[in-house]
Amino acid sequence: MNPDFIKYQAQTSPYPLGMEVSHAIGSYIYDTNDKKYLDFVAGVSACTLGHQHPRVNQAIKDQLDKYSHVMVYGEYSQSPAVQYCKLMASLLPESLNKTYLVNSGTEAIEGALKLAKRTTGRSQLISCHNAYHGNTMGSMSVMGFEERKQAFRPLLPDVDFITFNNEEDLQKITTRTAAILLETIQGGAGFIQPENNFLEKVRKRCDEVGALMIVDEIQPGFGRTGKLFGFQNYDVVPDIVVMGKGMGGGMPVGAFTASAEKMDLLTENPKLGHITTFGGHPVIASACLATLQELTETNLMAETLEKEKLFRSLLVHPLITEVRGKGLMLAAMTESAEITNQVILNCQDKGLILFWLLFEGCAIRITPPLTISEDEIREGCKIILEVMDEILKKINA
Repeated sequence: MNPDFIKYQAQTSPYPLGMEVSHAIGSYIYDTNDKKYLDFVAGVSACTLGHQHPRVNQAIKDQLDKYSHVMVYGEYSQSPAVQYCKLMASLLPESLNKTYLVNSGTEAIEGALKLAKRTTGRSQLISCHNAYHGNTMGSMSVMGFEERKQAFRPLLPDVDFITFNNEEDLQKITTRTAAILLETIQGGAGFIQPENNFLEKVRKRCDEVGALMIVDEIQPGFGRTGKLFGFQNYDVVPDIVVMGKGMGGGMPVGAFTASAEKMDLLTENPKLGHITTFGGHPVIASACLATLQELTETNLMAETLEKEKLFRSLLVHPLITEVRGKGLMLAAMTESAEITNQVILNCQDKGLILFWLLFEGCAIRITPPLTISEDEIREGCKIILEVMDEILKKINA
């Protein structure tokens, strides 16, 4: 397939990994030569329950037998989407009670930014250096990495940036600010966690000046940090929560949640303030509902913290400088991007899937399905250490 893959399908980089996929199940992906690969990436944090999870698959099949797309979002009452949004409201703080379903994380970011401007009547948006929130024009405008943006300027005006965990920068949030958007754990920047009650201090500053606090839970969300959402690890309630990736159990979806008072502003002045054809698609919403039910009716979320401890106990090696992150959102750091590249590529040759982070070249992404077993964790970490031993031997030769 690879020649046609390169010829007919648009690429995101000059050097795609090029695995020819046959099928996937549980924690494993199989290529067309029937070689199996242990998946430590989960489609970049998207396959929360692994591959072909029976509850998700059954929900999809059951809905397909009833109906698929019938109307653009927001017109018809469709059970999967209604049940999902109702369950989500029951799991979030009281002020986060109305959800808008869309097609992807980046579309959810766009909706959240529009809602912030509509709510406050202000124009300024603030994000963080090395932040990643998606790749459409609005979300790219709040991406804090100029190298990825410069070819597409001009972008949205009136966007400013602060440094994550820098309290002095919070003074940039003023009465001009519609919203500050930040990840609860910075993903592309290197899985950087908030320190010294940083999120709480952002919340306080927003309250002082009337700005909204938007948290991007597209990567930390859906149990990956031991809680349903990353912000629930801290004493803070945002005004808008943005989600995607892991919410669909491998299906394409996104959403943003706020209070009914705020969300209802999108219905008038103007009408159709935010619209989508396929948002809330019944088949996708069924997969989301099954995923959320499985997460909340089992111990999977709590088990992520125990699995984190296992990873940290195993990933000890001279080439690993530290392990960042929380739960099953982890990054093993090396001294150089060259070493990281070798580890990722050599591990794939040995049947283990790892991946990169967007802006931190020294990081090895480890974001497996939450369903991964302890034996599978040991199996994968053994491969990592074997590969690192081989690299270290060459370095010392």
